[in-house]
Amino acid sequence: AERIEQRLEDRVPELEQLERVGLFTRREVRAVLRKASALEYKIQRRTLRKEDFIKYIQYEINLLELIKKRRARIGYSFKRDEIEHSILQRVHSLFNRAIGKWKDDVQLWLSHVAFCKQWNAKHQLSKVFSSMLAIHSNKPELWIMAAKWEMETQLSSESARHLFLRALRFHPECPKIYQEYFRMELMHAEKQRKEKKAFEKAKIDLGEFNYSEEILNGEVARIVYREAAQKIKGVEFHLAVLSVAKLFNFTQDLQKEILESLQSKFADDPLTWDYMARRELEMGSLQPTEKATKQMKVSEMTQREERCCAVFEEAVRAVPTENMWKCYITFCLERYNRKTNSENLKQKRLERTLSVFNNAHESSLLPEALYKQWLQLLLESSLFEKATEVAEAATKCFSLSVEMWQMRLQVMIQLKSDNVTQCFEEAVKQVKSKGALTLWTLWVEWSEGTHSKEDTEALYKRSLHATNPAESVTMKEKYLDWAYRSGGYKKVKRVFTSLCENRPFSLDFFRKMIQIEKEQESCKMLHLREYYERALREFGSTDSGIWLDYIKEELSHPHGKPENCGSIHWRAMKMLEGDLVEDFVSKYTLLQTGHL
Repeated sequence: AERIEQRLEDRVPELEQLERVGLFTRREVRAVLRKASALEYKIQRRTLRKEDFIKYIQYEINLLELIKKRRARIGYSFKRDEIEHSILQRVHSLFNRAIGKWKDDVQLWLSHVAFCKQWNAKHQLSKVFSSMLAIHSNKPELWIMAAKWEMETQLSSESARHLFLRALRFHPECPKIYQEYFRMELMHAEKQRKEKKAFEKAKIDLGEFNYSEEILNGEVARIVYREAAQKIKGVEFHLAVLSVAKLFNFTQDLQKEILESLQSKFADDPLTWDYMARRELEMGSLQPTEKATKQMKVSEMTQREERCCAVFEEAVRAVPTENMWKCYITFCLERYNRKTNSENLKQKRLERTLSVFNNAHESSLLPEALYKQWLQLLLESSLFEKATEVAEAATKCFSLSVEMWQMRLQVMIQLKSDNVTQCFEEAVKQVKSKGALTLWTLWVEWSEGTHSKEDTEALYKRSLHATNPAESVTMKEKYLDWAYRSGGYKKVKRVFTSLCENRPFSLDFFRKMIQIEKEQESCKMLHLREYYERALREFGSTDSGIWLDYIKEELSHPHGKPENCGSIHWRAMKMLEGDLVEDFVSKYTLLQTGHL
């Protein structure tokens, strides 16, 4: 208590200043003291809670924001040291206490970092980064964050370099750290180049400034890259570093070295070929002196794309793999989906894409996922005959794939083919019962619109035996719904009775029947009780909602018996398991008081 009183007394000078300069009223100052007192007591408990510290910190930050707004409103900018400075110190102290207790909470550290950045507490932030990295040295992203702050905010390349080198001691094979270190060295070189240029422009003697030509040309970044290339395997890192180098206009030699390394070490990697092909798009642009007409631009783009495709064609011969074809097709689809006003160019792109799809298929190297895109493209282009052929070929290549069969059937239904039933039979024969639900759902939905009620009902009955027990639950719900739509109440009652002993069920199956009964003009409570009792037999121990619905029904139905509610409640308490009992009791209480 004495410690808390001392802390509250320490607040008095700043609160007096707030009142004296007119930022806060006396009443507001008292409210702040009361709130601060309550928050102080919470963080002085024997068992500390992180939430209490977070609430206290958030309150102080809100107070700072309010003071900032009040200052802007009345145009008063003095006494910052007496007011804001003491609040900032208190927030830092609270963060330090919380972090001291919960060192492993990275989010708490990051909140402190964000606070320091927001209030420009550079000296404090440097300490926070130092402490955080001492404890969380196993997290590369924190090292990168600290180094970026040193480089971009503190403008200290030396400190950033020192942090990256320390990070590499802990993470000697981390691609991200090497990539960011590489970027930092290039940024440092660019910064020095700009400085030198500015001095030369101002005709200042460069004698006292030591600008090394090697650093200016990015030699340090080259050393970083070479060091990383020895430790990190994989084409992705080389491509990432190359994309960073391309952002700087003095790295042509460095880019050339990375590219040569890429081609020599990863000649068989699809990503290398993909990069080399896409490079052709950026090369050979029109001279800016020429006045480019629309026709010239289209011609130029066509030539570039043809050069890209020539590289891709060479790639699929050199590396005939699924991934290589996937890269080629992805490129073609990207170009096809780009907007253009030239119909001729769009047509060329379409023809090229369809041709590549066909070649990949003939090589038996077209991945399953890309068949769907091929079919969509064919249907969009109204090439229905080819779409039917492709769909059939897809199911031959992937005869156990439900998606392929579904795709083929959808195409046949869309084109109103005569062999849909035959294809459905073949599909359910090929695909094992597990996962066949999608096909049966599609079949019965199609049958509803094209076949007689008798045929559709026979199909529904067949689907119940053909699907596995878990999937048959969905088919039962669909069967019940269709029976009501096609044959009315009498029909659905017969179907429900026939399915009642054919487990398993879902709760929605019973709820659907209860809803159908309630929609009838002569809704009989006797029938509702039967449905509820059947549902409780299956789900009475695992669902508290059905018990509450049953009680509500007895209370609200004209022929209900409210005196039954007591026995239903007693049965629910006996049957429900675990936390469901507590949930049921609380909801039942709300129901009794009229709040549910």
